[in-house]
Amino acid sequence: MGGTNPKPTVPKSTVSAATSRTTTSDAMQSRRRMVQNYLVIWVDEINELKRKYHQKSPVWWYTCEMFLYGMLSWGLRSLDMEAMFKLGFFIRSLHLQLKQLHQKQSAKFKKSFAVYRGQGMNEEDFQNLLDSKGGLLSFNNFLSTSMDPKVGIEFVERTMEKNQDIV
Repeated sequence: MGGTNPKPTVPKSTVSAATSRTTTSDAMQSRRRMVQNYLVIWVDEINELKRKYHQKSPVWWYTCEMFLYGMLSWGLRSLDMEAMFKLGFFIRSLHLQLKQLHQKQSAKFKKSFAVYRGQGMNEEDFQNLLDSKGGLLSFNNFLSTSMDPKVGIEFVERTMEKNQDIV
């Protein structure tokens, strides 16, 4: 929240078991396999993005299951200027489309309405959020929301399954 990025943690026993059985040669081979796996995934996604970018909207690309969402969110959260510069074309396109959608759709909604977002955070960040109740919150990323509270709940449940330190 507000520019902090929860640090991913792995139980020490898992790290110890993995490192004690790994030789330098094994580590290099494992690293090569990992890089190859991600390259295959990302190369396919990058090629799809190149071929079809203008066929879909920036919001569509942002919300589809591919590397773009995670890379953009990480770049914005961590204030990584290089990542933001490289994604600048996309950030600008996404911002412009969201602005246009807001202008077009805001006239339809005369009453306030609730939107929901699931957010995984560690205990310290959650406590900071509680302590700021009634204060101003700032975000340095695009917030994906839904009018259906189940969507937010499902996101939190998936996040909690992946990381036991999430509250």
